[in-house]
Amino acid sequence: MTAPDPRLARLKGIAPSILASDFGALRSQVQECVDAGVTVIHVDVMDGHFVPPITMGPIVVDALKGVGAVLDVHLMIERPERHLAEFAKAGADCLTVHAEATPQLHFALGQARELGALAGLAVCPGTGLAPLEETTSLVDLGLCMTVNPGWGGQKFIPTSFGKIERMAALLGPDAVLQVDGGVDLSTIGRCAAAGATSFVAGSAVFGKPDPGEAVRALQAAADGALAAA
Repeated sequence: MTAPDPRLARLKGIAPSILASDFGALRSQVQECVDAGVTVIHVDVMDGHFVPPITMGPIVVDALKGVGAVLDVHLMIERPERHLAEFAKAGADCLTVHAEATPQLHFALGQARELGALAGLAVCPGTGLAPLEETTSLVDLGLCMTVNPGWGGQKFIPTSFGKIERMAALLGPDAVLQVDGGVDLSTIGRCAAAGATSFVAGSAVFGKPDPGEAVRALQAAADGALAAA
């Protein structure tokens, strides 16, 4: 039996999204999070087509290499299979593509693995789980979007809790189940209780005076919910 990829365990826990960071102090803010126990940094890539904003590319991933955390790259871009090799070369440990962004989903997930990265599959709030059902064997990380991607400051969609539970049942215990959107102290506990194991947090971390303390508080809330379950 093949041993699990050690990066899978490091994808779990709080995944600070650098999209909400101060890019003038990016490296130091990321380091604060790592010093607080973070083992994964989330990089939101947007192309202005799949979602309206344009954010960052492989150069930012390359700049974060060696920070002491795995780099979790969320590709909110059309036809991600055209860009996977460049992000893998830059140092991405996990490449997550959207079910809605390519007709070649099976190919894209397989390519991510062939490039030496873990393969992630994201689904938007309005997307069912059929794409995950068809590709489960290729998915290392399932990402449940709990807001519509591309716009900041949105509220967590309450029906997402049930979707998290359904995704957890499909993925099984070996894959990572990530949630992204509106994750803060008021929602993280229920996400954890529903089966999520990785929690993307942007403003809930970098919008606070002390990002490290914010990370510790979020992790404590997730752990507390699991202990009470």
